[in-house]
Order: sequence, then C-alpha cells, then structure tokens
Amino acid sequence: MLFRTLADPTRRAIFERLCRQGEQTVGALTSQSGVSQPAVSKHLGVLKQAGLVRDRHEGRQTHYSAQLGALAPLMDWTREMAGFWEARFDDLEDLLKRMDQ
Repeated sequence: MLFRTLADPTRRAIFERLCRQGEQTVGALTSQSGVSQPAVSKHLGVLKQAGLVRDRHEGRQTHYSAQLGALAPLMDWTREMAGFWEARFDDLEDLLKRMDQ
C-alpha cells in the first residue's frame, strides 16, 4: 500500500512538504501544489488511509501532518534489499577474484 500511495508524484510531493514544513492546512497545501483543492483533498484522503498523514480539526480548518512512523515497513524493506544486494556483490567479487587466479 505504501509503494502504491507514494508512487503518485503529487501525493509524494504533498507528503514531502508535510515532512519538511510540518503541519499545514488544505489551503496551504493547495496554494503550492499546482492542482485543485478537491484534488489535494483526494490525495490527502489516500495518504490518510495509508496512515501517512493525520488530520486535526480546528474550527473550520483541517490541519494535516506527516506520520513518519508509517514509513517503517518501507525502511525495513529497503534495509533488507540492501543486505541482499550487498551479499550478491560480495559473491560476485569472490567469483571474479577466483577467475583472476
């Protein structure tokens, strides 16, 4: 779900903005996104469903913030793949050394 959610460049940009700039309203996110307010709201809904953002209501405004802990499965997968490829490269290096002898 995380990969599919973050695969969309607009959603990824919104999430990155929330990570870098902190909590923001839909209006603030819309003003710098280049897409309409309904589109931003739809993207925020997908991000919220994936657990990547949280909303907080204050009067008529809804504030959104990034939930970095939701990236843990992605970080775990990246670590696992890095270990996998490092082992493969080590095996390749050993093979090349044996071939040179």
